[in-house]
Amino acid sequence: MDVPVLPIRRLVFFQQHFNRPAKAFVLLACLAVAGILQAGWDFGLISSRAEKLYGPLGEGRWRIEDWQRLLDEQAGKSEQQQLRAVNQFFNLRLRFRDDIELWRVKDYWATPVEALFRGAGDCEDFAIAKYFSLRQLGVPSEKLRITYVKALRQNQAHMVLTYYPQPTAIPLVLDNLIDAIEPANRRTDLVPVYAFNAEGLWLPGAGGGKQVGDAKRLSRWQDLLKKMRAEGFP
Repeated sequence: MDVPVLPIRRLVFFQQHFNRPAKAFVLLACLAVAGILQAGWDFGLISSRAEKLYGPLGEGRWRIEDWQRLLDEQAGKSEQQQLRAVNQFFNLRLRFRDDIELWRVKDYWATPVEALFRGAGDCEDFAIAKYFSLRQLGVPSEKLRITYVKALRQNQAHMVLTYYPQPTAIPLVLDNLIDAIEPANRRTDLVPVYAFNAEGLWLPGAGGGKQVGDAKRLSRWQDLLKKMRAEGFP
C-alpha cells in the first residue's frame, strides 16, 4: 500500500522504521464526513448509480444488498456485536488484492461500493469499509481510528481499523489478516505508526496516544468522499 505524505514534520522520523520511506495518511474532514453519515442510505439509488459508474454489477449487486442487510440487522445492537458482524462480513466478502493488480495504479482508495462491486480490495479498503459501516450503525467517530501499522510477519506497511471502548483503553483491532478481534497488546505482529479519524491525527502511546494534528487537510480521502456522493450517498 502507498499513502500520501502529510505536511507534519513530526512524521518524518517514521521513515526510520521501514525498508522504504513511510508515507502518511491524509486526514478525514469532519464536516464532509458528517454529511455522508448523518443521513440514511438509499441502497436502491446507490446500486443504480454504481451500475452507471462501473457497469453491470453482476455478483457485486448481491454483495451490496448483503451489506444493506447487515446494516439493517445490526441496527440497535451492542457495539461489540456490531464490531464482530462488520469485521466478519468484509473479511468474508472481500478477497485481498493489491491495487496494481485490481486497479492498475500504485495506490487507490476504493469506496465500500467499489470494493464490493469487485469483491476485492487491499488493506485500506477493508479498513475504510468497516469504518463507514460502523459509523453508519452509530459508533462514534472518537471510538474509531484508521490505523497505519507495520505488519512484521509480512514486513510491509498495513492498515487496520482500531476501536477504543474508552478514550484511554487499549484498542481492539479489526484486521483483514485474521478474523479474530483482539486487543492491540496481543497483536505483537503489528507495530503502530499513527492513526486518523474525523478528529485528527494520532501518534501511538499509552492512554490512547497523542493527537498531533487536526482534520482540516484533504487529499485522497476527499476524493473518496466525492466518489461516495457520486454513488448516491447523501
